[in-house]
Formats: sequence, structure tokens, C-alpha cells
Amino acid sequence: MFIVLLRFSENKSQASEYMASHNDWIKQGFEDGVFLLVGSLQPGLGGSVIAHNISKEDLEVFVNADPFVKHDIVSAEILEIDPKKADNRLSFLVS
Repeated sequence: MFIVLLRFSENKSQASEYMASHNDWIKQGFEDGVFLLVGSLQPGLGGSVIAHNISKEDLEVFVNADPFVKHDIVSAEILEIDPKKADNRLSFLVS
């Protein structure tokens, strides 16, 4: 399981130019069964993704394909979590 932090860079002002293609990238992540949750980092710091069902290497490739990453709107950090215990509703995440 992974948490992806997408923190705005100095090019934040160009986000609107790439928002439609960034949203397509998010849609693809859900359609592929990789994204569990996507949301904003508050207050206005960027975005975050909870991902699973993918190797770290493949996730890195997918994240680097995000138009926001490609055009330096955000910088991406991928944190890997090895879940050991979860609420029953999230038990599918525990290895």
C-alpha cells in the first residue's frame, strides 16, 4: 500500500492548464483498481493518493505520467506502508 504526496511546486499557477489531463490520470488510477482515495492536502498544499494493487516500480511509472508531475506543477513523494492491522472495513489491505 502506498501514500503518494503531490506537493505544489513553484509552477502551481499553471495547474489550471493541465487540470483536465490530471483528472483523466486520476480517473485512470481508479479504473485500473490502483487508487483507493484521492484528496487535497490542506491548506492548498497539493494532493494525495492512497494506492494499492501495484508494485512500487509500476506506481513510480504511473505517478511520473501524471501531467502535474511531468510539467512540474507538483513534486511527488511515494511512501510505502506495510499494513499490519486494520479496521475490518480495510482488512483487504493487510498482507
